[in-house]
Order: sequence, then structure tokens, then C-alpha cells
Amino acid sequence: MNDWINRKSQKIPKQQVAGSNIIITSNQSYVPSYLTQNSQHSNAEEKQIYQHLLHLVQVKSPNEIIERCRALFIEGLDYPEPEILLILDKITASKTAVHEFKFFINRCCHILINRWHMQPQLHYAIPELVKLFATSPAKSRTTSFRCRNIRRLRELIQIFIASEQYLTLRRFVQVIQKTSEENIHHESQPLISLIRHYPYLYEHCLISDDSTFEHQWRVKQIQVQVQRQFEVDLSKYVTYQVRRSQIIKKTSVEEAERILRPVNNPTLLSDRELYATLQHFMGKVEGNYTYQELAQKFLQSNQKVNCLSNFKNNLYEYLISSITGGSGKRQWQQKLHTQLKNILPQADAQKPDEFLIMRICSQLLNFLIVESHLSIQHFNFIDLITNQGTLITTEILLKIVLICPKVKPYLEKRLTILFQHYEYTNISEIKWLVKVLEQVNIAMILYFGNIDISYFKEIG
Repeated sequence: MNDWINRKSQKIPKQQVAGSNIIITSNQSYVPSYLTQNSQHSNAEEKQIYQHLLHLVQVKSPNEIIERCRALFIEGLDYPEPEILLILDKITASKTAVHEFKFFINRCCHILINRWHMQPQLHYAIPELVKLFATSPAKSRTTSFRCRNIRRLRELIQIFIASEQYLTLRRFVQVIQKTSEENIHHESQPLISLIRHYPYLYEHCLISDDSTFEHQWRVKQIQVQVQRQFEVDLSKYVTYQVRRSQIIKKTSVEEAERILRPVNNPTLLSDRELYATLQHFMGKVEGNYTYQELAQKFLQSNQKVNCLSNFKNNLYEYLISSITGGSGKRQWQQKLHTQLKNILPQADAQKPDEFLIMRICSQLLNFLIVESHLSIQHFNFIDLITNQGTLITTEILLKIVLICPKVKPYLEKRLTILFQHYEYTNISEIKWLVKVLEQVNIAMILYFGNIDISYFKEIG
């Protein structure tokens, strides 16, 4: 069973998880990192609850534990161990509880979730636990003393279910739940139901500021698995389409359907949209270059540029090369040109280096996708999609990341902000966003993943 220790410890053999800074170790018992490390959010009473849940999760069934959680955290009475209820009363009575209780409950949930997630047959309990906190308590008669404590507990639980910690738990549930294809494609579903499709959003959607090493590692593990499965599914789909095309050329559609077992489209794009997306990002552009070659050509030609101002002018030309249309094109080009001119004007005379290029690219993504985290201003993004379509929009984002791969996490963060803004909006109302998320996923997989579907060009 996986166990966790402080990163600085050298006493136990440790292993680095590929692609992350998280360290895991092997031991006989599971101890959450926040019980072995100093934490600003932990105190003696909280740790007693953590230890209690840690014991329960090893000896009780998930159903029994969920009922325990209902009695302890939702009802606030009739708990089998009265002393645990008294400890919880001390926690809720704290002057800092309004600010700190959400972190405490989040960690209580993760003690149980981490253990259940290790056993696939227990995954069903995770959504049940998360859903529990949104349920109303049963009305019960009790003493005035307990009424006061229960009222305080319920107020704090309400703060928790409105917090980013609880929203993160709800997104995690959507990722691990097996949703039927029929429900996934139903346009009356909210956007959050599609989050499993976008592993590049997991780091920002499923990890909150107080997430433990365990949870970060688990999210990274799931992210790698989902991305790898998507690559496999996309490869199988393309192989099927190539073979189908070859058979049809020689015989007929009926013969192809008789010989081949159909492979489902692994995206939420139509077959035609997926074909157009693959053709767009795998084909040759602008003088018979791939997008990767075009980015390298841009970087090489700018090695001798002696001032940032000239670099920004060249970057402008690089980005608008695929823009088409009339007045909409001219207006957008002018906005882009003005934006580039206003980025780091004090450094215009300096020779561009990696740091300056990163600053420019990150601020460009800010301008293109979401200008403000607080007000979620994304007029430029909608304007670009409206005038140029989702493919060209995705292409521009890809072009930026290809010349500066270090801003890829920043692109993911910007798209996460947009996803979270619309996560409870029906899919039918934001098809443009779903299409962009799908096409960005494909573009990032093709250029930064481990998939080789170069044989796609054989489809006629």
C-alpha cells in the first residue's frame, strides 16, 4: 500500500512520480501527509478526527462510514462515539472555524477518498460521500446546548459546500465516474459532466490550494491514464477509418462494414469535424510546413533580432498568417497589434530572451482567452471564434505554445478559468466552447503527446 512522507526525508527509499515533484514511498500503513507534517490548518482536535477516520476506513465498509459521516457532519448528534462529537464541537466553536473549517472537512473527505480510490470496487462510495454534504439534515428534537452546536455545524457545512474545495471534489467525482456515452452526448447536461474528456485541465480543476501530496499524485496518475487511453482510442479510430477508406476504394461501403468492426469516435466532435481537425493540424501549411516546422522557422529567423519591438512585429505576422475575412479580420488584427505593442513597452529596446518571450506569450494568452480572472472577461476569445471559427482560434493558441512550450501550463490555466465559469451551463448553450476544448485537446495530444497517426494522410 502506498504511504507518504515528507519530501526531505532520506530514511525510506523513495520514488519520484514521472512528470511531477511528488514523492511516494512504500510502507505498511497509510498515513496522510498532513498528520506527519506541520500544517497551518491542523490542530490537536482536528488530528484526533483524522486519526478516527483513518481507523474507520480500515475497519468499516464504505456504507457504514458514510452513515457515520452523516451522523457526525450532517446531523451532529447520535454518533456512536460521543467523545468524537465533543471534539468536533470544539473545532466548530473555534474563532477561526469560519475560515478554516472548509480545509478540515476537505481533508476528512480525502482520508476516505484516498483509501477508497485504491480499490476500484469501492469507487462507488466517493460520489456518495461528496453528495452527502449537499443533503439536508433530518429534523430532530434535542437539547438547547446541542441545538446551538448543530446550528453552528450546519452553518459551517454550508460554507464548505460553497467553497472551491467542495467544487474541486465535485469535479473529481465527474472524472472518476463512468458516464454512459448516451449521457455524455446529451446536450442538456452541464459542462462539468465533460471534464473527464480534458485531462489537460485536471491540474487546475481538481487540485485546490490546500491539496495534499497524496491527492496531487492521484490526480497526476489519473491524468496520465486518461490521456494515454485517449491516445489509444484516437489511434484505433484513425486506423479503422484508414482501413475503411482503403476497402471502399477497392470494393464498396457494404463490404467495408462487413469486414471491419466499427470503432467509435473518441471525441465529442462529429466524424466530419474530427477529420477536419486532424487534417488541419497534421497537414502542411504556409509553404508546405507543419506547425512545428513553422514555429522552428520563426524562432530561427528571430535569433538575430536585436530588439523586442522587432520581435513583437514578427510575432504579429506569424500569428495572423492564417486569419481570413473582411472588416472582422482588420479589426481583430488591429486589436492584436495594439496589444502586442502595449506588452512590456519599457523593454522594446532590449534583445529578446527566454524570459521576455515567456512574458509576451503569457500575456497574449491572457488577452486571447480570459483577460480578467475576477470578471471573466473573454470578449476577445468569443470575437475571434465568431469571426474565424474554432479551428483558427485553436491554431493561434497552438502557434504560441509551439514557440514557447513553457507557457503551455498557462494556456491550460486560462482554459480552466473559462471551463469553471461555464461548468454548470448546459452544453447546448456553449457548443463553441466544447468544440474549442476538444480541438485544443487534439492539438496538444498531436504535438505534445505520444501518439503517431501519421498514416492518417492515407484517408482519401
